[in-house]
Amino acid sequence: MVSTPTSAIKVAVLGGGVAGMSAAHELAERGFSVDVYERQPEYVGGKARSVNVPNTGKDGRPDLPGEHGFRFFPGFYRHITDTMKRIPYGNNPQGVFDNLVASQRVLLARFGRPPLPALVNFPKTLADLETILQDLAGADTGLTRSDMHLFAHSLWRILTSSYERRQQVYERMSWWQFMQTDEQRHRDGVGPPPVPFPYEIYCVGGLTHSLVAAQPKLMSIKTGGDILLQLLLLTANPEAHTDRVLNGPTNEVWLTPWLKHLTGALGVRYHQHHYITRLTCDPFSRRITAAYMRRDVESVEELIEADYYVAAVPVERMAQLINDDMLAVDATLGFIQTLAAPATQALNWMNGIQYYLNVDVPLTPGHVICLDSPWALTGISQAQFWPQHPLAGYGNGQVKGLISIDVSDWFNKGLNGKTASDCELPEVAKEVWEELKKSLVQADGTSLLTDDMLVRYHIDSDIEPGTEHVVPPPIQSPFAAAHNTEPLLVNTANSWSLRPESFCGIQNLFLASDYVRTNTDLATMEGANEAARRAVNGIIVATGSSAPLCQIWPLHEPDILAVLRWRDRQRFAQGLPWTDVLEGWPTRLLHEANYWWHRLRGVK
Repeated sequence: MVSTPTSAIKVAVLGGGVAGMSAAHELAERGFSVDVYERQPEYVGGKARSVNVPNTGKDGRPDLPGEHGFRFFPGFYRHITDTMKRIPYGNNPQGVFDNLVASQRVLLARFGRPPLPALVNFPKTLADLETILQDLAGADTGLTRSDMHLFAHSLWRILTSSYERRQQVYERMSWWQFMQTDEQRHRDGVGPPPVPFPYEIYCVGGLTHSLVAAQPKLMSIKTGGDILLQLLLLTANPEAHTDRVLNGPTNEVWLTPWLKHLTGALGVRYHQHHYITRLTCDPFSRRITAAYMRRDVESVEELIEADYYVAAVPVERMAQLINDDMLAVDATLGFIQTLAAPATQALNWMNGIQYYLNVDVPLTPGHVICLDSPWALTGISQAQFWPQHPLAGYGNGQVKGLISIDVSDWFNKGLNGKTASDCELPEVAKEVWEELKKSLVQADGTSLLTDDMLVRYHIDSDIEPGTEHVVPPPIQSPFAAAHNTEPLLVNTANSWSLRPESFCGIQNLFLASDYVRTNTDLATMEGANEAARRAVNGIIVATGSSAPLCQIWPLHEPDILAVLRWRDRQRFAQGLPWTDVLEGWPTRLLHEANYWWHRLRGVK
């Protein structure tokens, strides 16, 4: 171990998204000399950023705020929220963290029928109880008793399965397989796909819409099941908030204050408009010797030298950077290239579109899930959560409402008969608006949204039509010529074995991105922050520093079920399948009580 002071150790963080900023934050707090290199010329925060709609600001007002996709901070997040508490913001006692506000409802929107409001938190008011009763009494879902039994049985199976069984068995299964969707179709006499039916809409597909890039036929049950349980357990906790959102545009209330704190108080040097082109590695010393950057295609490469490197770029970009010298040191880095390959289907699209209205339509105090939407739309009406940032203060002052939508399925045909990836941008905007209008209807059958409300729209600039060259190379749709410069990772079934730890065989290279193995196990801001903490811990140990390690939290599950998970661990070690050890327990309990009653009385 060395005794070099951390201030003399230079770390280059390659990528300025949530993972890169998180790594820089943790390193700088511990005294390391940190440089961050981010490809975006204007924005920071990667996929978490908000953006400005160009040339919309008038009379001194800023441009209208847009989003890569709306923000969602579930109550089980521990890592990113801990970092947010250390970002100063005005007089907030807990910094940026205090800019999170809890939502109260989720709206399950359906084509041609009034939406179903549902609670996202433990009921605390009379209105909450009335919502539950309304759901129980008036929910026209078509779900059968066998549907509900199968769904409850599946969740119970996850809750009472050992972590070893989840890792080694459920990781290899898709959510669709585990939920026995095709079997339930057969039981209910429903035809083959693509005919939808209630169990599939509400229990299998609909619930996953609220998860990041969730595709029920691709996502592993280990990932989907663990996260869904976290959300459901939060709902049952009277002291928790299941769903939280920011109280203003993301850049204004989180990312810009974060950048200011990094470059100011913490002394981080932040270089924008720099994208990494290649890494050089010495196989004999097992170290990265340099990184090279460019500002654009025509610019000359710039040499970046550091003692340690944190690769905080997304998986598709890291796969392009791995070279033969790196593989000679650690052949397992090749699994990253396999993970990013089209055959794995791990890269998906989840991008945002905003609709600016001349009236405010709150919809519900929380998120909206459009259950029947072919493009898997989820959204939120923002103005109700932004009282300190009224929309009239942006653009031309005429915008009163903002509905922010995430399109989660770009490869399914919409009402227009085309996939989103196969549409021109105006076609995407028109189709999403039509799906929204059809989903958000009132009791009399009329839509909550009308065409005369719409002022303008804005589609995430990461969606680039045509075949023009962009830097870095884009991800191309398998169906069309459209490009997505920032796709999202889906933890597909059996992909854990391809995903790396934060450390590798190269002694001064550490990985910090949402494809790294984490307890969170989902491509989210939380997963990116946890991966960054793991990378920083690796640097602390490698340098022999006495700086404290970053804290890592496991996902929480009820202690009351620990005995059942322990029992299943025994069964799994013996090569036995999962079984409900409590099945029929009332009858067995009576038999046991009768047995011991007679034993105590001396009766054989």
